Amino acid sequence: MAWFTRSKPGMEDGFDEERRVRTEGLWLKCEHCGQVIWRKALDENMQVCPKCEHHFRIDARTRLALLFDDGQYEEFERDMVSSDPLEFVDSKTYKDRLASTQKATSLPDAMISAAGKLNGRRVNICALELKFIGGSMGAVVGEKITRAIERSLAEKAPLVIVSASGGARMQEGAVSLMQLGKISAALMRLDDAKVPFISVLTDPTTGGVTASFAMLGDLNIGEPGAQIGFAGPRVIEQTIRQKLPEGFQTSEFLLQHGFLDAVVKRGELKEYISKAFNFFLV
Repeated sequence: MAWFTRSKPGMEDGFDEERRVRTEGLWLKCEHCGQVIWRKALDENMQVCPKCEHHFRIDARTRLALLFDDGQYEEFERDMVSSDPLEFVDSKTYKDRLASTQKATSLPDAMISAAGKLNGRRVNICALELKFIGGSMGAVVGEKITRAIERSLAEKAPLVIVSASGGARMQEGAVSLMQLGKISAALMRLDDAKVPFISVLTDPTTGGVTASFAMLGDLNIGEPGAQIGFAGPRVIEQTIRQKLPEGFQTSEFLLQHGFLDAVVKRGELKEYISKAFNFFLV
C-alpha cells in the first residue's frame, strides 16, 4: 500500500501560491531598523517597532481610540465637507479629488473632531488624518478646530490637537491660509479663559499647520522621530546653500533647540497628557 501519491504537474506551484496568499500581509519590515515584525505584535504595541521603537504612522481614528477612555467618544461636524471655491484643477478637479479621498478614507475631510473622557476628565480632541490629501488644512479643518475651541470655552474642557499634515490645502488658496489667523485668534480666547491646550505633533507636521496652531500649545509634545518643520529640508538647503545638521527637523532636534517641550512615546502619551492637565487645572 502506498502511503504517498505523486503530485500532479503544477501542484507545487499551487501550494506555494496558497501559502503565499495565506501569509501575505502578516509580516512587515521596519523602515528604520530593518527588523521583520509580525503585524499582530505591531498592533499590540501601538504601531511601535518592538526592536528600535520606531513610531509608525497611525490614522486619526486609531489615535482617538488610544487617547479616549475605552476608545469611546462623540464625534462632531460629521457632515461638514469642503466646497470648491476656486474650481481648482491640477491632475484632476478638486471636486473629483475630494470625492475619491472621501470614499477611500470614509471621512468627510482631513479632521476628526471629538469629545470624551481621558482618564476620567472630559476633553475635546481634534485629530488630523494624513491620508486625506496629506492631512491638509482647508476651510473645513479650520472650522472644525474653531468650533472645538468654542466648545472647550463653553465647557471649560481642555483641548488636544493631534497634528499630522503637510500644511495648508493649496486647492483652496487664500481660503486655506485664512484658517491660520482664524484658529490662532480662537486659541487666544482659550488662553485668556485659562483653558489649557496641548498640541501633539506627529510625523509629519509641516507647512502652515506648524506655522499656526501646532506650535501654539500651552504644551507642545512631539512623538519620537517625527518630522516637524515649515519648509522641507531640501528647500532650506537650496535657500541657505548649507548642509543641514544630522537629525534636522526631527522632534528630538527640536526639543534640544527649544521648539518643543517634550518628546513622549506613544504608549506614555495618554498618561503624560492626563498629568499635564492635572497640573494646569489645579
